[in-house]
Amino acid sequence: MSDTTVPSGTASDDTANRRPRRDRTHWLYSAVIVAVLAGILVGWLAPGFGKSVGELGSLFVNLIKMMIAPVIFCTIVLGIGSVRAAAKVGKVGGLAIGYFLLMSTAALAIGLLVGNLIHPGNGLDLAGNANAVAKYAEDAHGAGGTWDFITSIVPTTLASALTSGQVLQALFVALLVGFAIQAMGPAGDPLLRGVASLQKLVFRILTMILWLAPIGAFGAIANVVARTGLDAVKQLAVLMVAFYLTCAIFVFGVLGALLRAVAGVSIFKLVRYLAREYLLIVATSSSESALPRLIAKMEHLGVERTTVGVVVPTGYSFNLDGTAIYLTMATLFIADAMGKPLSWSEQLGLLLFMIVASKGAAGVTGAGLATLAGGLQSHRPELLDGVGIIVGIDRFMSEARAVTNFSGNAVATVLIGTWTKTIDRTHMRAVLDKQLPFDETTMVDDHPVTTEKALVPA
Repeated sequence: MSDTTVPSGTASDDTANRRPRRDRTHWLYSAVIVAVLAGILVGWLAPGFGKSVGELGSLFVNLIKMMIAPVIFCTIVLGIGSVRAAAKVGKVGGLAIGYFLLMSTAALAIGLLVGNLIHPGNGLDLAGNANAVAKYAEDAHGAGGTWDFITSIVPTTLASALTSGQVLQALFVALLVGFAIQAMGPAGDPLLRGVASLQKLVFRILTMILWLAPIGAFGAIANVVARTGLDAVKQLAVLMVAFYLTCAIFVFGVLGALLRAVAGVSIFKLVRYLAREYLLIVATSSSESALPRLIAKMEHLGVERTTVGVVVPTGYSFNLDGTAIYLTMATLFIADAMGKPLSWSEQLGLLLFMIVASKGAAGVTGAGLATLAGGLQSHRPELLDGVGIIVGIDRFMSEARAVTNFSGNAVATVLIGTWTKTIDRTHMRAVLDKQLPFDETTMVDDHPVTTEKALVPA
């Protein structure tokens, strides 16, 4: 048995001994690709059957969402409970919020720039395309207020935070429990060991659920193609291509340059490291489906558990770069297509409102469309009818939104880990160079980087 790929001193003997275990998960992700292609063909050639299997996709996403609250709870409690200095958590959180606000502004600016240069809605007639708008406007009505957003963070009971499906409520309770265990000192160590065992159980269940990904992907893709048809996608090709290109520019241009300048890391290596998560997001059209794996992979990358536990869940509610770009371009598209273009002051006012209203919606398929309808209804109700033409391709655009949101949170974790010196950069380079592979069978690092470990400077 050879361990030549493991640098001396960077991995334990246990890790090397686990290397011969055969990784069968590559078959899973190959099956996902086949399922997506099969779903496209079925939805196109047999639309009736394609619509009937749509619930398979919803069922799979619901299974994933079932695991979100336990994953967040375990990760944050372990991260905060094991840190004896509460100020460290506050420093990470403060940096994270400030960074998220700056990047949301950058995403908004890029979306505005591209939308005003391309004008993808020019020449279209949106008369008669108001179908399905009322549903999204009703869903968004009264749900985007700042005070409603704040009050929704506090759960009804301590246990309901783990059963309601609200990410921010699970985050809030996990923070309380983590700080409480931290205040208990050594007396809280048995509780931490119990939570660590629970985390392994949660990730094992999640691994089992992921084997259903091909079935869920097939059902979701077949349903959306059956309902929209290939012609509907072609009619809005300009908007879709422009949106995808804008997201790519933001990820590889803005985020890539920032990652290289601050952490000295190539964005392409990070994207390669997270390739399977991207595939899962494309299959489910939800970044939330990859949240547990992002947490596990960031810890394996060398970022301290505390930083991961604060940055990743918070980023899923506050760092919505893809959603910001989507809201920008979709609004300009509708306004131009209806012959009622927005002035610069109107663009800024409307879209800043949408950014606030969309907090907590990352990972929820269709939430961006509801936010778009609610924002137009509040500020420019005469444009609301134009949302109908977006409905047919929102599922396809939500994939780019989710991928961009996910990328932004991955980069943010590395950047904030670098700024706060809570990342082992030597370990990170070894992981990105494929010298320390991620354990797909458990998704739990038995030897995580912690505050007790000496960090090796770059």
